[in-house]
Amino acid sequence: MRSVVIDSRGTFQLAERPDPVAGPGEVVLRVRAAGLNAADLQQARGDYPAPPGWPADVPGLEVAGEVEQVGPGVADVVPGDRVMALVGGGGHAERIAVPAEILLPVPDGLPWEEAAGFPEAFSTAWDALVGQAGIRAGDRVLVTGAAGGVGTAMVQVAAISGAHVVASVRRPELHDRVETLAPIEVVTPDREAEHKPYDVIVELVGGEDCLQRVALLRARGKVLVVGVQAGATAPLRMFDLMLARAQLIGTTIRGRSPAEKAVLAATVRTAAVPLLARGRLRVPVDAAFPLDRFSDAYARLGGQGKFGKVVLIP
Repeated sequence: MRSVVIDSRGTFQLAERPDPVAGPGEVVLRVRAAGLNAADLQQARGDYPAPPGWPADVPGLEVAGEVEQVGPGVADVVPGDRVMALVGGGGHAERIAVPAEILLPVPDGLPWEEAAGFPEAFSTAWDALVGQAGIRAGDRVLVTGAAGGVGTAMVQVAAISGAHVVASVRRPELHDRVETLAPIEVVTPDREAEHKPYDVIVELVGGEDCLQRVALLRARGKVLVVGVQAGATAPLRMFDLMLARAQLIGTTIRGRSPAEKAVLAATVRTAAVPLLARGRLRVPVDAAFPLDRFSDAYARLGGQGKFGKVVLIP
């Protein structure tokens, strides 16, 4: 099979790899589409290695496709099933072996490109906002970097939870598109303070100034640090954190144990996938590229002005 690999120089190449075989508790998917994420670029730089059990040199954290093989001990999954999954790596290939317990069903009629952009973004959003922040109706929520793949998911999950959402988007030309996601307010970063105080701030950008947003919190508010593409080191005024009696929460999913990932998949399967099937959540796709144009896909991922997900089509 063809697969994107990260070579010893940290660059992406297209190579041939053996077809995977379904082991106990696994299925093999024929990948119809695979989402791209910042973690793919971080992995190529050597900053974010794949967890044990996943290919160390093949990027790709989310896939959608058809079941081709079913391994021993797998029930309720048959060849031909349309499924999607958040994986630890190896998704940017024509086939992948996946633990059956993390599979999510693809709703009828959902295009492969949109299915491929759902697992990572919406698992991250649901886990962070619902599972960790305990978001409630009436909360005021600020989402930074709200036009990207995870940002568009965060905005929708917050809004569907009954929160008042302020989406921070640096590029004004994207504001109208972000506003189509839900009943929200969209602002540029320099206007975030006009809408304070916030109960929850979702940090998806990072950078040395990002923790200054603690000053925008309501008492007992929470900052969720989910993305740090603009920089992973930032000073924090401790008195701002103390005076607000605030919580600073860092989160990622990739390094969690298989059991934790299975629990999260079950939650997303029962809570979020039905909303996707009913059209109450949607996956905006910025661009889709065939596998042999992987370099263009990664360049788009690292570029500016995206709205939603970048996807590979093997």
